Amino acid sequence: MRVAALATLALLAGCTTSGTEPRSASPDTPAATETTGGSTPGHRDLDLALSSPREDSVYPDVGDPRVDALHYDLDLRWIPTARKLSAYARITFRATRDASSFQLDLAPPMRVLGSTLDGEHVTTRRRGDDLVFLAPVEKDVRYELVVIYVGRPRPVPAPTTRSDFTSLGFTVTDDGEVWTMQEPYGAHTWYPVNDHPSDKALYDFTIEAPSPWTGVANGRLVSLERGEETTTTSWQLTEPAASYLVTVAIADHVRSSNTTEDGLRVDYWVPRDMPDAARKVRVAAAAVDWIEERLGHYPFPSLGMVVTDSQSAMETQTMVTLGSTDYVLSAPVIVHELVHQWYGDQVSPADWRDVWLNEGMTMLLQWLWEDDHDVRPIAGTVSAARAADRTLRRQHGAPGAYDPGSFGESNIYYPPALMWNELRLELGDRRFFDIAARWLEEHDNTSVTRSQMYAHWERETGLELSDFFEAWIMGETTPERGVPTG
Repeated sequence: MRVAALATLALLAGCTTSGTEPRSASPDTPAATETTGGSTPGHRDLDLALSSPREDSVYPDVGDPRVDALHYDLDLRWIPTARKLSAYARITFRATRDASSFQLDLAPPMRVLGSTLDGEHVTTRRRGDDLVFLAPVEKDVRYELVVIYVGRPRPVPAPTTRSDFTSLGFTVTDDGEVWTMQEPYGAHTWYPVNDHPSDKALYDFTIEAPSPWTGVANGRLVSLERGEETTTTSWQLTEPAASYLVTVAIADHVRSSNTTEDGLRVDYWVPRDMPDAARKVRVAAAAVDWIEERLGHYPFPSLGMVVTDSQSAMETQTMVTLGSTDYVLSAPVIVHELVHQWYGDQVSPADWRDVWLNEGMTMLLQWLWEDDHDVRPIAGTVSAARAADRTLRRQHGAPGAYDPGSFGESNIYYPPALMWNELRLELGDRRFFDIAARWLEEHDNTSVTRSQMYAHWERETGLELSDFFEAWIMGETTPERGVPTG
């Protein structure tokens, strides 16, 4: 999740760059035509994206449990002078039950020109942000839905009191550039989607923009064709992602790259007028090396970062979306968003009530990275976090029962991080991170619940931890230090 830049807690979030130098970064202006190859949607194993969608306990108006989206093939044409998006979406999905109709989320500014289900015309109706398809579906049957649509997309209000973001989804700058950040929902501002984290899917993107602008999205760059008037990029995400982890950014980007010690190439897409940002983001490769020592190998086949004209950051899967402020481009924030590739992206929450599953472990890893790199001793960070804990619970609720209007506040970051730190001190670093890594291996590419997490740690440690977890995640006050071992 975007890291909060709250003034009262700035000492915890870490806004000082480490000064780590890149290993080998080389500017790369893409050639007129670039093709790296990729599998076609029809030849991909869609079983990878089988999910068990559910109705959300916090934001039940978004998503449809009747739909298990398996693959989105999105063809997007952006016309910045008109602020207009023309698009074609081919969606492969599985019906989770027999139903007389089904629906996806699509914001009203986007107007449907036509749609088909398995090649036959299907009638649609609007109900707020719901796009209802008036066609029967049968349980466990797979369908191909095509939606052609057009409009001037705009973001929707965010359910938060934070200052670094107030809206979600497709955002257009004064110059017509585009960026998207959409946690907990907002993907539906620009494509028809089952906009809930319990439903992960594979993606293909084709983005056309006026030259010299390039469209950047998740996954691997499959092709880039630069013409005199337009540039078209194609991207492919080969492991399933939740919709809130999808990104599209359109601007005049310059690409550079470096590599991790294991040879993973990290691509950096930075607006041409932000050369200083291009230098700062290259700490990512060294950060991946550090994280891998604790959580295991990076879980995806590609990694990139795209810098945008925004004030926040988001762990969008395989292509981290960063704003352009000094705080967001600081090394600790970059580390934070990268840890989320493991905790949040590889394994995601099945319900927004459990977003703390993403943030607690990620925040702890950020604190440990800061301690390791002489940014801030973890003892001081933990002390400050404990001092703030009770106030955060009073203002925004317990981490596992937060106020729906306070999404993304510090109560889902710091109390769970303190909890994991107590368990780390009890078990020792080696055993703690072995268990944390096995959790990821066992639940690769899935969306999970807190009960699954609790059961994993009790089984692996042999400890009775139900009261410990309950106190930290649902309690009104700060628990005592230590881990009950009885």
